[in-house]
Amino acid sequence: MVTSVHDRAVLHNGVQMPWVGLGVYKAEDGDEVIQSIKWALDAGYRSIDTASLYNNEPGVGQAIAESDVPREDLFITTKVWNTDQGYDETLAAFDASLERLGLEYVDLYLIHWPVPGKYKETWKALEKIYNDGRAKAIGVSNFKQHHLEDLIADAEIKPMVNQVEYHPRLTQEDLLTYCKQQGIQLEAWRPLLKGEIFKEPTLVELAEKHNKTVAQIILRWDLQNGVVTIPKSVTQHRIEENIDIYDFELTNEDMTRISALNQDKRNGADPDDPEFYKQFE
Repeated sequence: MVTSVHDRAVLHNGVQMPWVGLGVYKAEDGDEVIQSIKWALDAGYRSIDTASLYNNEPGVGQAIAESDVPREDLFITTKVWNTDQGYDETLAAFDASLERLGLEYVDLYLIHWPVPGKYKETWKALEKIYNDGRAKAIGVSNFKQHHLEDLIADAEIKPMVNQVEYHPRLTQEDLLTYCKQQGIQLEAWRPLLKGEIFKEPTLVELAEKHNKTVAQIILRWDLQNGVVTIPKSVTQHRIEENIDIYDFELTNEDMTRISALNQDKRNGADPDDPEFYKQFE
């Protein structure tokens, strides 16, 4: 059971990953992302999740450089975008991300989406990056079970993490079970569904029961399901609130009630939607 901000998920290669991180999607490069990260580090966060797509890697790097937290205590994730996939292209994209971040290595490098016909070559590049010691762990994002099975069939290294859309409206229980069986850590993006379910009566009731906010209830549900979570915010009090989830525990009944809110409803793109990928051809 996760009971402290110091607790870590242990990836299958032994790397330790914080259970809660700060997502910086749509955080503007410069002052906004830098200040958000500084608030997060002051609140106890040690994990920051960015991507080349977010166009804020320079600000993330500046916040890290200006921080008093030792680099080895931080867990920095970035991702290769769809238009950069392929073996050589990914190696070049990784070099560019490292330069923008001002880092010698990242803690986790992810394939952002399973671009058809490309993600296997992209994965070979990630394996090289990992074997060269420039990423402490490698993984994927938005991969369904069939994508993972296809990748693993030819891979030398199994993905350590699969970062997917995950929230009470999209519980992905079969994928979570599969990832646990494979030793792949599931990680939730958009765990709070941009606040769209904050008025859900079940969640409101549980928040009152535990004297917590609805956001804290959802994030605690993530952790108790064994899912790493990376809520995004650029507001200090919300950043602080989102990591204040270690002093209570949801009951089995609470957990079941939250999971029952599932509608298999996606807020983002479906990883199997061919129309989504046409823009990257």
